Amino acid sequence: MPAARCSRSTSFAPAERADPATLEAQRAMIASEPLVREMLEAFPEPAVILNAERQILVANRKMQEMLGREEERMAGCRIGEVLRCEHADDEPNGCGTTRFCRNCGAAKAMVRFGATGRAAVDECRIVRDPASRLPALDLRVWASPLAVRGERFAIFAVRDTSDEKRRAVLERIFFHDVLNAAGGLQGLIGLLLEAEPDEREEFGNMARLLSEQIVEEIGAQRDLVAAEGGELEPELREVDAAKLLEYLVAVHERQPIAAARHIRITATEGATLILTDEVILRRVLGNLVKNALEASTAGETVSLAFRNEGALEFRVHNDAVMPDVVRDQIFQRSFTTKPGGGRGIGTYSIKLLTERYLGGSVSFTTSAKGGTTFTVSLPGVARSD
Repeated sequence: MPAARCSRSTSFAPAERADPATLEAQRAMIASEPLVREMLEAFPEPAVILNAERQILVANRKMQEMLGREEERMAGCRIGEVLRCEHADDEPNGCGTTRFCRNCGAAKAMVRFGATGRAAVDECRIVRDPASRLPALDLRVWASPLAVRGERFAIFAVRDTSDEKRRAVLERIFFHDVLNAAGGLQGLIGLLLEAEPDEREEFGNMARLLSEQIVEEIGAQRDLVAAEGGELEPELREVDAAKLLEYLVAVHERQPIAAARHIRITATEGATLILTDEVILRRVLGNLVKNALEASTAGETVSLAFRNEGALEFRVHNDAVMPDVVRDQIFQRSFTTKPGGGRGIGTYSIKLLTERYLGGSVSFTTSAKGGTTFTVSLPGVARSD
């Protein structure tokens, strides 16, 4: 059971925790009321009972099975801590007290419940601690009031909606991205059939790029499913970083999202032959380029760069500044700023593929003066030319 924490520093929810003696007394009180336990077990979803400090007192079997963790090992913890949220330990007082918690549906539901005493429901996206190698979660959460011997508690239940959200995202991708590319390819084939001899090569190259895009979109979703299931096997080979950037420019500059925008390579510094999985790296950088184009306005430029100066770094830059609410949720699965729901999986897959399968890291900076730059850092050294 976690020890009580003294500091009251918080960026969102109250930081205080009950001391161990109080926790034990509360657990004993609930244990003495068998109907409370029966009610909790009857819940159709994984559920726990929380005290006023948002600490777990008891958990039903569904919750224990979902987490692979016995109730005694959850006692005193908060929800984000047992779910292995990557931000749960960012601050000394843990779950609920970091700046990221301001946008967490679980934390917001608990704060509303604490303020009103009335039931609260919300949507919650959780990226798990990378060391856990656990898939991200999309949850629907409920906080409902419970009184035991005059003391106020909360029943907190969760429903895993990850499969539901994933299906919705995949449908949007196939109905939007793949269908758009297929429609463009169909149009080009029609032009190619009627083209003059001197036009055929240009139209043929454009058709080839569109067909490659369709295959890439389908392959990207197949690999994402494999990556989340821990089934993706990286294949290391020698890759020319300079040619990879040229390929990304060629593929994306003809896409609808690049209309009236520019893509250029600003730098390739140091040896460019590197050892990595080309397909996975292309997926990562392709998503970054696509996101940068979507964030840009007419006349703006998306720039790509590679640097090998003791470390391997790919950078993708655009002029837009990222709002705080976006910055704090950018790597969460299903989070999107796009109208109508968007794809909401690009930056999540960037982080997943880079950290788990390329052995690297992804970071970003954003400011009104400097725009937004994403950096993909990879391990190892470049091969000599």
